[in-house]
Amino acid sequence: MFESVVRPEILSLEPYVPGRSIDEIREEYGLERVIKMASNENPLGVSPLVLQALRKHADTVFRYPAGGNPRLVRALSAHWQIAPNRIVVGNGSDEIIDMLIRMLARPGRDNVVCFEPCFSLYPIQSLIQGVEIRREPVNEDFSFDFDKLLSHVDANTRLVFITTPDNPSGFCPVPDAVKALAEKLPATCLLVIDEAYMDFAPDKGETEADWSLFKRGDLPSNACVIRTFSKSYGLAGLRIGVGVLPEELADCYWRARLPFSVNILAEEAVLAALDDDRFRALTMDTVREGRRLLSDALEKMGCTVWPSRANFIMFIPPDSCPAETLYQKLLQKGVIVRLLKSYSLPRYIRLSVGNAEENSFFLQKTAEILEA
Repeated sequence: MFESVVRPEILSLEPYVPGRSIDEIREEYGLERVIKMASNENPLGVSPLVLQALRKHADTVFRYPAGGNPRLVRALSAHWQIAPNRIVVGNGSDEIIDMLIRMLARPGRDNVVCFEPCFSLYPIQSLIQGVEIRREPVNEDFSFDFDKLLSHVDANTRLVFITTPDNPSGFCPVPDAVKALAEKLPATCLLVIDEAYMDFAPDKGETEADWSLFKRGDLPSNACVIRTFSKSYGLAGLRIGVGVLPEELADCYWRARLPFSVNILAEEAVLAALDDDRFRALTMDTVREGRRLLSDALEKMGCTVWPSRANFIMFIPPDSCPAETLYQKLLQKGVIVRLLKSYSLPRYIRLSVGNAEENSFFLQKTAEILEA
């Protein structure tokens, strides 16, 4: 009976489609062993220091967290050498994305610009807010044409989103190109640089400063960066996102954000994760080696593989076994990957880098399917 009064923007939405769960596939196919390589999670799980912190503080969950998460903000400020009044935290980077749209874009007047395909929350949250979304297709090789993106920008554009490295392709633009884009935007438009996967961008001998304006200390005044603790730090289930915003926007964020959206255990987990350099270094090594191994092996099987600087690989299977077929047959064998139908890329599969055993299991099952 409420359909007549629900906002039309909500009725027209397609829901976000997450990767399928291990329990779901185990029950559906009657399998004992299922591995998940679909959601870009940490291949090593979670830091031992984080587990210790969660056990230690489990008896505090009846308390509300401190307003504004001051300990967490101070720790991030020290870790990144950024003024604390520019740092915001949220219930995943999703909350920060949603808040920026709601803070800056007025329904029925303003617009948001991004590439297509892209992380689906940029258009979804814009549409929920009743804000026009303008999208520019990526190039055929999944690189970015920033000049074409700029053609969608006008005086009412309030936010431009880019993901670097990009999801689902793993493409990473050079920082100077990102800086040039920021410099060409109107003064009232915020460039949101989503660096959820930036940790994985550097190859051996490189640093994040080679790929990130934020890390090289060159973030323009009309730009912000968003990072997450879901990937390299292994905290996806605890939902922690971090933003580095212009000071005046950070102040507005803290005024408008729902109180206590980052819980006590999530805060303690981040504080512990920041201290575990060994786990993070091992994660980086595991992803780099796995990324190389999987890419080489898939190419030898006749797949078309896109170069990636993230913790996942995008590929097209051989014509003899289309993506939908390979996806379904892998599920039957206990391997969950991501079919990219929801990105309007039905011929493509995205594969998260796993640990050594998971990578080997995936390659074995994929070879069996393709050889058959």
